[in-house]
Amino acid sequence: MLRSARSTQITLDRRYMLRAAGFALAGAALVIATTACGTEIKEPKDVAVEPVVATSPSSTDSGTIVPNVVVPKVSLSDAELAYTDQRYADATALFSTFADQNPNNPWGHYMLGLSAWKSGNLDLAETAFGHSLELDAKNVKALHNLARVNLEQGRARDARDRLVEAMEIDSSSGETYRLMGRARSAMNQPNEAIAAYRVALAKNPTDVWSMNNMALIMIQQGKNEEALGPLARAVQIDSTVAVFQNNLGIALEHTGRFVLATQAYKSAVAIDGGYTKAKLSLARVEGRVEDPSMIPVELVTLAQTFDREIRGVQMGGPVPQN
Repeated sequence: MLRSARSTQITLDRRYMLRAAGFALAGAALVIATTACGTEIKEPKDVAVEPVVATSPSSTDSGTIVPNVVVPKVSLSDAELAYTDQRYADATALFSTFADQNPNNPWGHYMLGLSAWKSGNLDLAETAFGHSLELDAKNVKALHNLARVNLEQGRARDARDRLVEAMEIDSSSGETYRLMGRARSAMNQPNEAIAAYRVALAKNPTDVWSMNNMALIMIQQGKNEEALGPLARAVQIDSTVAVFQNNLGIALEHTGRFVLATQAYKSAVAIDGGYTKAKLSLARVEGRVEDPSMIPVELVTLAQTFDREIRGVQMGGPVPQN
């Protein structure tokens, strides 16, 4: 029994060494920009660097002889540095080895999941987050990021299930409801998605991505007037995001407010000169004449009205400060 367990461990060590070597060769080309959340690196002490030596050749369960190998012990700080430097392929290789050498450390598996996800290896990310949750079932962040991976895999129902688990652990997290909005939208449940975004905003009234995502669904439903409020508020909070400006331009254009739409598209292009959709939209609306009977709107007023609605503030009362 002892020999079997030792052989199994050697097999796992060999497998992870080969996998880690493969990731190291992949290089920085695998780095993929994401819109996902930043993650604080908060873990205890570093691990001393010392070699792990196989003292004698051993046989695997299949009878194959495994030669003597020396695997350097991975420093947690080195792996974290690769991640924070956005060298995600390197971080994947390092955390893969760290997780093999520290199989009962949920943080190692969690960071392997993040690194693999940002390197574009969704299957490895899913497996790593799963191992982390086996060791720490109440890690809401791991459930969030596993849900994100499932969404990118096109498995919205699995993402929804992970988020239901997260809600059972911590019902106060607005991030859970924002992700639930994404899952419901991917499941073609727009009304349920909007409801989830509203809960997210009730918990965090400055969640600009919930505002944007909710408004996008409204635009898709043809409810462009309704979309103006959340988009105006998102831009008011953060005017540096090109996507918000572009989507505000779309809602304004669809309601016939071409002057304001032109301004929004110009802002999007100024933020991101390579934003092709915004450039095309700007060329389409610039110079168009509005219907003189069009009711004018003040974006500041729309933003304040939406903020009052989200916060449950009665009209006429003071608007809470951010």
